Amino acid sequence: MPVPFVETGTYPTRAGNRVVPWIDGEPAFRRICEAVELAQESVLATVTFMWSSFLMPDGRGSALDVLERAARRGVDVRVIFWRPDEETAEWRRNTFWGSAEHFSLLALRYPSINIRWDRAHPGYCQHQKSWVIDAARDVGTAFVGGINLNPHSVATPEHRGHHHNHDVYVEVTGPSMVDVHHNFVQRWNEASDRARSDGRWGERSDTDLAFPIQVPAARGAALVQIQRAMHAGRYAVHHTPPGGVPYPISLGERTINDQYGAAIQAARRTIYLEHQYMEDTEIVRRIEEALTRGVQVLAMLPAVPALSAHAGPSSAARARLAGYAGFTLCGMAGLDTNGTRTPVYVHSKLLIVDDEWATVGSCNLHHYSLFGNGELNVAFTDATSVRALRIALFREHVGIDTSDLNETDALILFQRVANENRNRHRKNDSDWQGLALSLDVATYGLKPQF
Repeated sequence: MPVPFVETGTYPTRAGNRVVPWIDGEPAFRRICEAVELAQESVLATVTFMWSSFLMPDGRGSALDVLERAARRGVDVRVIFWRPDEETAEWRRNTFWGSAEHFSLLALRYPSINIRWDRAHPGYCQHQKSWVIDAARDVGTAFVGGINLNPHSVATPEHRGHHHNHDVYVEVTGPSMVDVHHNFVQRWNEASDRARSDGRWGERSDTDLAFPIQVPAARGAALVQIQRAMHAGRYAVHHTPPGGVPYPISLGERTINDQYGAAIQAARRTIYLEHQYMEDTEIVRRIEEALTRGVQVLAMLPAVPALSAHAGPSSAARARLAGYAGFTLCGMAGLDTNGTRTPVYVHSKLLIVDDEWATVGSCNLHHYSLFGNGELNVAFTDATSVRALRIALFREHVGIDTSDLNETDALILFQRVANENRNRHRKNDSDWQGLALSLDVATYGLKPQF
């Protein structure tokens, strides 16, 4: 059966959208900058991590430089930054969390931007990464994904050089843009530190935003649902989105978790996923059930994993997947400047089912993201859009155009190339086809794979 959308979230499923994938940070940020530079009315962004050393592509300067230029043209620029609490204070080194030094920088160089800082439930993270440009206009656009503002993320699909991340955004135009807009307004109006003198910046930072009331016109053929994860009781005020159904926010929002379960359960032929972690035991159990039904599953994870402190007890469950011929675990490695292979860190968070349905966003597959963080994903179905995403990813990973193959044959080809690359790597041969290499499922996370 087709993958069903879920009904446990704030936002309805909307038809008539256009979904375009942007793979890896340099192309994605270039496109975002172009949209910001063409903005007529507003730029709204939610940012989790922003390193001081991050620069946008093509000499544009920092993200704040790009936003300040737009604001000086009269565009209403508003940004929500995550402010780590004492439980998450270790992350302040890579966040724009509103320190005295940050305020001095804003006063010196960025007087026109409006900012509010927002904490998560204690110990968790406001992990959404979104951009909405000209939200109130039919020609506006939104970007949702997982790419952080750090220098490792500014990579091309070739991944040549040191310390690269692989990551993905999708651009959404059409009716579902209103829901990304609504999410921003809700977070802006309820930002935890909005009433504090050090919790906001800018001339308009003390004013709330009106919720959207108009749904943009159709722009494409994709059926889209904007989905969230949110800790219980995060918002004091809830506003029903246009065409939506009131949802009891006091119970929290677990739409992304519910959607992953429904999508994996509905898979008939193939599952392809890319994730920073695959640590949720229930998700792994559902993948094993799919394998028993004969579904082919290919998982792309970091070749050198960074194990989450909040990971579930899933190593044994994941190791069981090694017993299924239909399961393949892969990582990525690009060519270093000296011609040797170096691991590429998989930071993307996406799932593709049967070449018909996909989700892309910020949510990791561990309990911390699924049930505690603030997360934002785009789930969509449209054969053209989903196939375009899969074909682009496979072209990067195995260096082959699979547009003339069905998804099952494409996964089998991917598996073969990844296995061949693994054999070459064992022989210290860096002459690979693409970037993917297969990994040992049984020992992943327990002993070095690369």
